[in-house]
Amino acid sequence: MKGNILGISAFYHDSAACLLKEGEIIAAAQEERFTRKKHDQDFPLKAIEYCLKEGNVDISDISLVAFYDKPFIKIERILETYLSVAPKGWRSFIKAMPGLLKQKIWVPQEIHKKLGYSGEIIFCEHHESHAASAFFPSPFQEAAILTMDGVGEWTTTSIGTGRGNKLDIKHEINFPHSLGLLYSAFTYYLGFKVNSGEYKVMGLAPYGKPKYKDLIFKELIDLKEDGSFKLNMKYFGYLDSLRMTNSGFGRLFGAPARKPETKLTQREMDIARSLQDVTEEIMLKLARHAHKVTGMKNLCLAGGVALNCVGNGKVLREGPFENIWIQPAAGDAGGALGAALFGWHRYMDKERKADGKKDSMKGSYLGPSFTDDEVEAFLTKTGAPYEKLDSSTLVQKTAKLLSEGKTIGWFQGRMEFGPRALGGRSIIGDARNGEMQSIMNLKIKFRESFRPFAPAVLREDVNKWFEMDAESPYMLLVAPVKESKRVALKKEEEDLFGIALLNIPKSEIPAVTHVDYSARIQTVEGITNKPYYDIIKRFKELTGCAVIVNTSFNVRGEPIVCTPEDAYRCFMRTNMDNLVMGNIILHKKEQPVYKDDDHWQEKFELD
Repeated sequence: MKGNILGISAFYHDSAACLLKEGEIIAAAQEERFTRKKHDQDFPLKAIEYCLKEGNVDISDISLVAFYDKPFIKIERILETYLSVAPKGWRSFIKAMPGLLKQKIWVPQEIHKKLGYSGEIIFCEHHESHAASAFFPSPFQEAAILTMDGVGEWTTTSIGTGRGNKLDIKHEINFPHSLGLLYSAFTYYLGFKVNSGEYKVMGLAPYGKPKYKDLIFKELIDLKEDGSFKLNMKYFGYLDSLRMTNSGFGRLFGAPARKPETKLTQREMDIARSLQDVTEEIMLKLARHAHKVTGMKNLCLAGGVALNCVGNGKVLREGPFENIWIQPAAGDAGGALGAALFGWHRYMDKERKADGKKDSMKGSYLGPSFTDDEVEAFLTKTGAPYEKLDSSTLVQKTAKLLSEGKTIGWFQGRMEFGPRALGGRSIIGDARNGEMQSIMNLKIKFRESFRPFAPAVLREDVNKWFEMDAESPYMLLVAPVKESKRVALKKEEEDLFGIALLNIPKSEIPAVTHVDYSARIQTVEGITNKPYYDIIKRFKELTGCAVIVNTSFNVRGEPIVCTPEDAYRCFMRTNMDNLVMGNIILHKKEQPVYKDDDHWQEKFELD
């Protein structure tokens, strides 16, 4: 049997594909990057085409296709849920079922028909896929595994162990009791889009005070010491309607759900903070219980809740585990990777090796790359003026531009797999610049001003700038800025809180310091992304600062850019100063007038 496995996740959100060759991760990508439809849930045909091309294989060379969940069990859960609340929910049932039946039941037929594949297909349980994505690529030979999300088939939370090539799920919490759905319910109530805006709630939380924390624990969730919990379903709408909350939820918090795009008030900030505190407490109790029942010193995390980097940071700092590893594509996209790895290690029973130091994710740079020749061909066709430099000169020039306050679209090497831009498809800037957060939010990303930005810092310097001395290559851990780098508030500022603190410098790196002095950290090493490392190192030589701003290369409502064409379009639509693609640099002031659709932003679905 050939050792080529294709992993697929589809039909919920963030469809994706992954290719393994003899157990090695060759390629992985989300469908949205190719279709330009954010969170695209359709069958990931373009992502599959890319993976096969990257691996230089044809569909006939694939020995096994692994799908990330079990569609029939998911349908069973949906049907049982509607029956349990009948006759309530009849309208939402009628509305939801055609799509569910069309997609979820006929998955094998879709795979055979759309790919021309006639081989074997396996279906993993959803949380098995998450667990496999968490443990198998990790650097650990054995570890506890904690998965947390909205819901798979029935499971919403699981605790298990990984040893060698074995997985053992020991404890589960089942639907409708879900930490992910609790967070999504508040996301909906606060006026953001479910399965997309949860990170906004996390970013909003530091502006608030936990005034509603006790109310949440009293009325919405019953939390036990072992981290198990039950939701009070009388306040939630996802059992019998297509909404996350019901009118009772609004009465509990004194007002109906906020309408999207309306002004945010201190009340919303306080609710967000209360929810975040509750989430962190649950995550910490679950981690402590996982340690108690497994006896492991290492912990692996996956599932959408594992993208809550504030909670992850708390588990690392206050939890019982010595080491933590988090799957960078922790959400459903990572299910494609987990299913493929499950197929290799569990279904085919192939050996797994881990050295205890480095994971097998290749920095999560698993998407397409483009040569300088390909970039030049596109720019020449477009008529865009550019400079081509040798690598050393490019590093020098880009670092100098950063030190002068320029914002730069950074397009290098392979595209990242997962929701974070990690120096492959990033917009970068000077973290010392007090105006950089506002410039990037309002003039480049076209998004809310409260949104924080992440620091990218040289790995060897992380403990000089932050209260942390650990690797965080995937931007999934939050830690405080070091006391010595903070700026004391002026006397007249000491009583301020909430959004009033937004534009007050809080440290020597104000562009990446949140109002509570926290930062979502990416540590950068030269092994996985040398150009990115070299830029930051040269920036440090010029400025004495080993930290830059890193945000994803896209505008609000658009997926992260994939191709040179995507990058140039985004560059020209925004107020970015420069674009660097490979060894090629473009200056905005030299570009011709860009002819664009005046209503281009309307094509993107605001998140």
